[in-house]
Amino acid sequence: MAESEELEQLRQRIDRIDKQIQDLINERVALAISIARLKQTAGDGSFYRPEREAQILRTVTERNRGPLRDKDMARLFREIMSATLAAEAPTTVAFLGPQGTYTQDAAIKHFGHSVGTIPLATIEEVFGAVEREQANFGVVPVENSTEGVVTHTLDGFVDSPLQICGEVVLRIRHQLLTKAGSLAEVNKVYSHIQSLAQCRRWLAETLPDVATAVVASNAEAARLASQEPTAAAIASAAAGEIYDVPTVAADIEDHPGNTTRFLVIGQERPGPSGRDKTSLLVSSRNRPGALHRLLSPLAARDVSLTRIESRPARSGLWEYVFFIDIEGHVEDENIRAALGELESEAAFMKLLGAYPRAVL
Repeated sequence: MAESEELEQLRQRIDRIDKQIQDLINERVALAISIARLKQTAGDGSFYRPEREAQILRTVTERNRGPLRDKDMARLFREIMSATLAAEAPTTVAFLGPQGTYTQDAAIKHFGHSVGTIPLATIEEVFGAVEREQANFGVVPVENSTEGVVTHTLDGFVDSPLQICGEVVLRIRHQLLTKAGSLAEVNKVYSHIQSLAQCRRWLAETLPDVATAVVASNAEAARLASQEPTAAAIASAAAGEIYDVPTVAADIEDHPGNTTRFLVIGQERPGPSGRDKTSLLVSSRNRPGALHRLLSPLAARDVSLTRIESRPARSGLWEYVFFIDIEGHVEDENIRAALGELESEAAFMKLLGAYPRAVL
């Protein structure tokens, strides 16, 4: 068989498969719309089910045999589910903006490109937009693997009625963006303060005499660099594309494992997915061994504590509240029993959410 004939046959096979994929996707969406109508008839208006999506994505990666990578296969299915959700009902997601921030990247990673996104200037505004139902969900950063916790996000949960209904873990890759012809021409670097800290060593070694300027976000840094021919910005590749600023140095973060965790906030509490986290806000009574007393029920019930952060309480001097993440869902028997004992010991306890652990 001639090479050109074999090539044509392979292309025809791809065309047939493409048609099958397209037909199956449309069949899937039609079934999802039927489910949505049944739920509406039953008085259930919640179309987004984070626990169901997490289960689907886990199954997709577990049965994947390549050659496509797990994360690429999961991303394809995420976009199918995103388009399906958009076909069922318009969904909007507020995020810490402006356009081009890592928080927007996290929102798209979690919800896909078919949802509507609303950039807001502060974490407080994201909480407010979801509380007022101007957005169905919000995405906010909560901690970075090298720079620690985002205190504004933790503080937002103290008075908010919102629930955590998902998490996103995003590998942070910082790029140096500039319209200057070379690094030698750069005389200023704009960046968010955390990104400056995450690229401290690279800047000291590569641009030791260049001034840095702290701005509200990396996207704002990219916007400013787009207007100043000798300025640069530390930002994402997506921000470079949005503001048309070329990358002159890629992946300049000091630690190659630099990762940020984001939380998805909303009005509803997801059911168990099988691999979940539960987040709490607690305060202890002011007496010796108070923290030990709080955590003892978790240990006794074999509950794994994955994170604990303290923040000053607003009620008085030298009083603190603790933000706690544990493995498992609040509906799990051992979790429910442990939290019942913890609540009786705590001066105050608030359930912030039970939600699926991040998938990939």
